[in-house]
Amino acid sequence: MKKTFIGMMVAIALSTHFALADSSSALDNKTVSAANQAAAPLSFQPQAQQIQAANMAAEFLTRFHYKATPLDDAMSEKIFDRYLKSLDADKIFFLQSDVDQFNDARNKLDDAILSQDLSTPFAMFNLYHQRFKERLTYARELLNSDFDFSQKEAYRYQREKEPWPQNIDQMRDLWRQRVKNDWLRLKLAGKEPAAIKATLDKRYESTLTRMNKLKSEDVFQLFMNAYAMSVEPHTNYLGPKAAEDFDIQMRLSMTGIGATLQDRDEMATIREMVPGSPAALSGKLKVGDRIVGVGQGADSTPVDVMGWRLDDVVKLIRGPKDTTVLLDVLPADAGPDGAHKTVLLVRNKITLEQQAAKKTIQEVKTAEGTRRIGVIALPTFYQDFDARRRGDKDFKSATRDVAKLLAELKKEKVDSVLIDLRDNGGGSLNEAVELTSLFIGKGPVVQQRNSRGEVHVESDSAGVLAWNGPMGVLINRGSASASEIFAAAIQDYGRGLIIGETSFGKGTVQTVISLDQMARSAKPQYGDLKMTIAQFFRVNGGTTQLRGVTPDIAYPSFVDADSYGESSYDNALPWVQIKPANYHTVGNLKDVQAMLQMRHEMRIAKDKEFQFINEDIAEFKKQKEKKDISLNEEERRIERDTREKKIKEREAIRATLDSKGKPAEKKDAVAKVSTQDDGLQGNERSLASELAAEKANKEAKDVFLIEAANILSDEIELLKSNKRLADKTTVKNNTKQKEAN
Repeated sequence: MKKTFIGMMVAIALSTHFALADSSSALDNKTVSAANQAAAPLSFQPQAQQIQAANMAAEFLTRFHYKATPLDDAMSEKIFDRYLKSLDADKIFFLQSDVDQFNDARNKLDDAILSQDLSTPFAMFNLYHQRFKERLTYARELLNSDFDFSQKEAYRYQREKEPWPQNIDQMRDLWRQRVKNDWLRLKLAGKEPAAIKATLDKRYESTLTRMNKLKSEDVFQLFMNAYAMSVEPHTNYLGPKAAEDFDIQMRLSMTGIGATLQDRDEMATIREMVPGSPAALSGKLKVGDRIVGVGQGADSTPVDVMGWRLDDVVKLIRGPKDTTVLLDVLPADAGPDGAHKTVLLVRNKITLEQQAAKKTIQEVKTAEGTRRIGVIALPTFYQDFDARRRGDKDFKSATRDVAKLLAELKKEKVDSVLIDLRDNGGGSLNEAVELTSLFIGKGPVVQQRNSRGEVHVESDSAGVLAWNGPMGVLINRGSASASEIFAAAIQDYGRGLIIGETSFGKGTVQTVISLDQMARSAKPQYGDLKMTIAQFFRVNGGTTQLRGVTPDIAYPSFVDADSYGESSYDNALPWVQIKPANYHTVGNLKDVQAMLQMRHEMRIAKDKEFQFINEDIAEFKKQKEKKDISLNEEERRIERDTREKKIKEREAIRATLDSKGKPAEKKDAVAKVSTQDDGLQGNERSLASELAAEKANKEAKDVFLIEAANILSDEIELLKSNKRLADKTTVKNNTKQKEAN
C-alpha cells in the first residue's frame, strides 16, 4: 500500500527567538569559501550520503512533482532567500556585509546540488553558527549593565521587513534592546536583580549549548527544506531521524518504555508516562525523574547521557520488543549529587493513545429535557500503513476507532454526533475517504488530479453506514487536508452542519518516497522526501486549496488569513475548479441553516464568554499592527495593570454567573489559569507548574464546543417541529444511497 497522505508538516528549522549576543567585527566581502576560511574552520561539513540524497531529491522534484520545477538559476534564488530566512528571519544575527558576501551564491545553489558540492550552503550555516555564538556572548556581557528603564525607548521586535543591521554598532544596540526587554519582563514579574541576572545568564548559556548540539544532519535538513518548500509549501525533506518520528506519528505506535522525555538542565526528564506502558507498570519511575544513563541489557554498563541531545537519548532507549533497557535514574526529589537508582525495563509496543480518537458527551438542557450530543475528537487521520500492508487485521486506524466510538454512542442513546477536527492537520488519504463513508455510505468522497491532468475519484467500496442520525463537524483554521476532505464531503452531501472557522486551505496530496529504498541502502541514511503528487477536489468540483472549507455557522476568529493558512504562503497553488463527480446528496440543510444561524447569533450575543472573545479579537488585531514594544517601565506597568484589571473583572463576572447556576453546571466554569507574564521561557518554569497549567487549560470551559452542541440541539428541535424540514434533511436509506451511486 502506498503511503499517500494529505497532512500538514512544518519543516524542521532552527529556533532563533531568544535574546542573544554580538561580535567584534564584520567579515570583508570576499568569496564564499575565502570568507568562511577567514572566519573560522568549518564546524559542519556535508556528508557523502547527504550529497547523494540532495541529488536524488532533485531528480524527483524536477520530474515527478505535481508542480515539477526545473532546478535552475531562478530556483536557486528562491532557495537562497528561503534558506537565509530560515537561518535569520528576524535579522538579528547577520550584518548586511555578511549577507553581501554570499550574494555570488544566489544563483549557484542549483549548481551546488547538481554538481554534488554542498560546501556553499554549509559555509553559510557555519558563518551563521559563528555569528550566533558572538551575539550570545555579547548578550551575556550585557547582563552586567545598568539598564535605565525611565527612558522613552521602544524595541522593534517585528523585524522581518526591517533592513539588516549595517554595522556592528547597530547590531549591538539591537541586542541591548533585546536583553533590556528580557530584563524588564522579569522585573515586572517581581524578580530581584540578582535573580534576573542568573535567570538570563542561564537562558543564554542553555541556548548556546543547544546550538552546539546541532549536527550535519540538521544543517542538511534545513537547507533541503529550503529547496523543497521553494517548489511548493507542503513538500519537505525528512532526515533519517525525522522520517522515523513521522512514521511513529502516522501509525501511533512504537517499541520502547512509554515515557515522554523533556530536556531540562541538560538531563532527559520524564514528563509523562503512557498508561499501561513498561515505564508506568514498573512502579519504579515517576514524573520528574531524570535519566542520566542508558544501557542495553541487564548486565550492561550504562552510557552516560548527561548533556546529550534528547533525540539521541531517545534513540538509545527505544529498541526491539521484548529486549531489556537499563536506566540510570536520578530521582525527581534528589539533588544533583543525590543517590541514583537503577531501573530495568523490558521494551514493549507502545500505542500513543493521546493522539487517538476519543469520545465525550455534551448535555444540552432544553425546555423538553436534556439532549445528549456525542462528541468524537480526532487529532489526526492516523493509519499504520505497514501493518495494513502486511495484512494485520488489527492495524491502527482512525476510521476503525471512530466506528467503535459511534457504536458506543448509539448504545448511550445520543441525539446527535459532533466530529471535532479542530487543529487536525490531516494524515492518511485512505482514512479521510473511509471515515466519510461511515456517515454517507457508499459514494465518491474526493477527486484527485495528477500532474498529467488525469482525474481519479476516491470512494470507499464498502460504504458501510455507521451513523445515520443528525451530525456536525467542528473545524478551525488549523483543520487541514484530510480534515478538509471530510468536512467538504459532509457539506457537499448535505449530510451535516459545518461549524467553526474557515479551514486551513490545503488541497494537495503528498506521498512519502524513501530515498534509502531508492538507493537500496540497508540502513537509514538518506532520509525521506515528502512530495506533492496531486491536488484534491471536492465532489462538487471545487477545491479547498487556498480558500479552505467555509463553515455553515461561523465563529469569531483571531486568525488573520495573511499570517496563517494556505493563503499565507507566497508560492501556494491557486484555487481552480473541475467538473463535479457523479454523486447524490443525502440531505438538504439550507432551509434549517438560516434559523440555526439566527438562534446562534442571539445566544452568543448574551453569552459573556463570547463577548470576552470578541473584545480579545479586537485587542489582538490592534496589537498586531504594532511593530515595537515600550522599554519604559512606567508605560509597561500601566499596560500590565490594565490587563490584570480586565482579567480580575472577568473573573468576578464568571464567579457571579457560576454562583447563579446549578451545582451540576459549576464544573463548566472556566479554569483559572494565570495570564500574567512571568518573563520565563518553557523549561525555566518548574515541571510541576508547567503540567498544572496544561491540566488547567485542558479542563477549562470549551465555549466553542459547548456552542456547537447547542447548535446541533437546535437542529434537532427544529426538525422535530417541522416534518417538511425533517424530510429534507433526513439521511436517505443506506441501501438506496448505494444504488444511487
